[in-house]
Amino acid sequence: MTHGPPAQTLETRHFKALSHPMRHRLLFALGEKPATTSQLAASFATRKGNIAHHLRVLLEAGLVRPAGTQRVRGGVEQYYERTARAVHLPSEHYVEHLPTAFRAIADEIATAQEEPVLVLRYLHLSPDQAARITETLNAIAHETQDAGADHPRYGVLLGLFQPAVNASVTPRFASP
Repeated sequence: MTHGPPAQTLETRHFKALSHPMRHRLLFALGEKPATTSQLAASFATRKGNIAHHLRVLLEAGLVRPAGTQRVRGGVEQYYERTARAVHLPSEHYVEHLPTAFRAIADEIATAQEEPVLVLRYLHLSPDQAARITETLNAIAHETQDAGADHPRYGVLLGLFQPAVNASVTPRFASP
């Protein structure tokens, strides 16, 4: 598990590194435990060269770091880990980077082992209700203790937002 600070706020130098969904997915994967290029390539069913390229970009941006080596038949393999347990995207930048982040999250959900729980619901909330929900979501995200590596791993995506358009308008879908 990452031994760095609990959270890292993204800076300008990080944004280019996170411009590709694979880099988000690598950060997701490295959140559980350190891994080698070979291990990551096998888990993502892609070439080691592809993973090495994306890891190099994350390393140069300071989002991952070397986490030790292990001797293998043909030489030495480098392990990598995230530099922080969580990454916070400053609100002034998330609009620009959400499509890439959500594409990576969609890729993760598409490969989920079990049926994911996904709910999008629009509610009219008082400021007090919105504050209580925000407090609850923050508690779930930051205070829930990890049960340990002998239990299944879950991804948790939490959010509360005010839509820019009237959410009561029925979306129009193409007819089959």
